[in-house]
Amino acid sequence: MMPFPFDISATDGRARTGVLKTPRGDIRTPAFMPVGTAATVKAMTVDQVKQTGADILLGNTYHLMLRPGPERMERLGGLHKFMHWEKPILTDSGGFQVMSLSGISKLTEEAVTFSSHVDGSKHVLTPERSIEIQADRIGSDIVMQLDECVAWPAEEKRAREGMELSARWAKRSKDAFGTRETQALFGIQQGSTFENLRRESSERMQELGFDGYAIGGLAVGEGHQAMCEVLDYAPDMLPADRPRYLMGVGKPVDLVEAVWRGVDMFDCVLPTRAGRHGQAWTWDGPLNLKNARFAEDQSALDAEVPCPASQEYSKAYLHHLIRTDEILGKILLSWHNIAFFQALTAAMRDAIAHGRFDQFRREFHARHVSNSQ
Repeated sequence: MMPFPFDISATDGRARTGVLKTPRGDIRTPAFMPVGTAATVKAMTVDQVKQTGADILLGNTYHLMLRPGPERMERLGGLHKFMHWEKPILTDSGGFQVMSLSGISKLTEEAVTFSSHVDGSKHVLTPERSIEIQADRIGSDIVMQLDECVAWPAEEKRAREGMELSARWAKRSKDAFGTRETQALFGIQQGSTFENLRRESSERMQELGFDGYAIGGLAVGEGHQAMCEVLDYAPDMLPADRPRYLMGVGKPVDLVEAVWRGVDMFDCVLPTRAGRHGQAWTWDGPLNLKNARFAEDQSALDAEVPCPASQEYSKAYLHHLIRTDEILGKILLSWHNIAFFQALTAAMRDAIAHGRFDQFRREFHARHVSNSQ
């Protein structure tokens, strides 16, 4: 028995919509998880995030293990209590940030040893320690195995080494996680852009048996087209009755194309990062509110997005806030962007449920993507 039932209510081609049921609430899929890097979705309150319709947040194990620290996190009651978020939380394993942010890292069969980017302190992260931090200290609902995300581009030999290490670490992660009734463990498919490696990785993950499966090693610089080429086959290699999570993705068009290919869950820092830098994502494509053409534009940011930041503030006002570097500008654009991503996934769920996802995809390309060029 899987701890979290996953009920697929409708399919349209390869696209699926359903509900992942957790003790802390239902996660409607396709789902976009706002990233709460260090126990906060940047520039937003928890209530604002809730109002956008988000069912689940993502927390970053690497950042939380450095500050405030896993043992302190446990003493403070876990991440849910700490940040006042009662709904589900998924945590990444920490591996990606270790290998991309740490000053010095050393990778061995046993562990990755690294220096903190904050103060230079030394840390050792094993698959077992990653599970302990996520499940027992942070208290996340969905725990990710520790894996190695190989940099792109990669030769097949290097991609195979990373895939095989990730598979061995998957076994250690699962053994450390054990059997739990109120928490789930996801395995991660690796293999870069090599179909044979992705297939072997998927087979090894399924032999171990996970509660859900992630597609890792994408959104690392390969570009939209290469990502789509991998997604043409990668999701179908994973069990159809469990959630499929595409890690670190992405732009709105990435979400639409991935859902069309059978993906259920996503996370990305893009909405809030873009918002802090003056960019708004809308149904008519991205807008750079720094541009002078918005200086006297009294229209709403996007009246079709059910969010106060989207409907109640003019582009002229937002332009002024961004140009004067007012904090409120970063808050409003981050709020709007998260609301837009939630509106996008809600629209995709509706389109799949009514058997018109192909039409939705065509219209999205014609309206949003054509204005993104």
